[in-house]
Amino acid sequence: MQTDQRRLVVSAVLVGLTASSGQVVLAAKKPPDSQVVVRGNSRFALDLYAKLKAQQGNLFFSPYSISTALGMTYAGARGDTAAQMAKVLHFELPQERLHPGFAALINDLNAAGKKGDYQLSIANALWGQKSCGFLKEFLDLTRSRYGAGLNEVDFKKATETARKTINAWVEKQTRDKIKNLIKPGVLNALTKLVLTNAIYFKGNWTLKFEEQQTREEPFTLANGSKLDVAMMHQTAEFRYTQGDDFQALELPYAGERLSMMVLLPVKFDGLAAFEKRLTTENLARWLSTLRHQEVVVAIPKFKMTWEFRLDRVLKSMGMAGAFSQGADFSGMTGRKDLFISAVLHKAFVDVNEEGTEAAAATGVLMELKAAIPVRPPPVFRADRPFVFLIRDVRSGSILFIGRVADPKGK
Repeated sequence: MQTDQRRLVVSAVLVGLTASSGQVVLAAKKPPDSQVVVRGNSRFALDLYAKLKAQQGNLFFSPYSISTALGMTYAGARGDTAAQMAKVLHFELPQERLHPGFAALINDLNAAGKKGDYQLSIANALWGQKSCGFLKEFLDLTRSRYGAGLNEVDFKKATETARKTINAWVEKQTRDKIKNLIKPGVLNALTKLVLTNAIYFKGNWTLKFEEQQTREEPFTLANGSKLDVAMMHQTAEFRYTQGDDFQALELPYAGERLSMMVLLPVKFDGLAAFEKRLTTENLARWLSTLRHQEVVVAIPKFKMTWEFRLDRVLKSMGMAGAFSQGADFSGMTGRKDLFISAVLHKAFVDVNEEGTEAAAATGVLMELKAAIPVRPPPVFRADRPFVFLIRDVRSGSILFIGRVADPKGK
């Protein structure tokens, strides 16, 4: 009897807000609106990737998690703040349709995760300062559309207790894969609200790689230097395509609802040029050309952890107003007394013979104002830097995205 060696994918998002001094009920599924949400989320995912790719080395994050957390935050945004957020996040629907669209997507993903092929769950929660006076309309919307009930904590008098409580929730929802999301000193007496999201996926590859076929082989870095890494091998039928300067391979997980898409430039130093072409339109076109065929596959085992703040990036993308003293989140309290002070993200991924294990967490803190087929079979040998996505095939949602510049890098 074979041992159950399923792997997992996890993500969590946190949004914290601070005041200024001066059973989940989900919406009925609406395919058109949920697809608009997916389209917008995908655009934001690749826009954000385009900003982050300038950093050196490996990269990994969960755009779905970030979009969901900021979607809940957007529910309380008004005026120019809401307009800026909608533009950057590609929220193309009015509020009264956007949040039901998110709810339909959450409901669909959660339902798929309960069918037994793999585990997939999405959870949200609010953590608010006691007696802060959040508007009933805001709390009703986040609870009914996102399943995010309000948990009262005391940021003012028991900041460390609140931090540990929220971190414990994140750890539980991510099966202990994301620890210490909120570092000491991030929250303070001015914090009024933290919004959290967690996504968890666990599953096998549909066609697992045999461990005895894994062997040390050279991987060429972008600078031309080489290092030996553990390369996994198998020859089987996969969905595959190729262009003039890249190859693309889809590796499905059990149930074939979720998959990993690997985008491999032909040249060892071709990743930077390829990343410039990574747009929503091009990705959709490449996906449409995937065809089932036998492929000789070799990809490295890799593991990485990524942790960063998104404040500066989101400001540069056009969301500066949400971080300023002029921010308008009056849809949360009835007053223009909240602004975003920080957006945190932490992600982890481990790819091996059985499948994929990954985790991610994001935090947004808001503070007080004033402070083509060929024969023989094509060879897909990922022995050079590449991009990969973990996506929901049915909806097209990009749950995770990253790049492997160095399989042995952190």
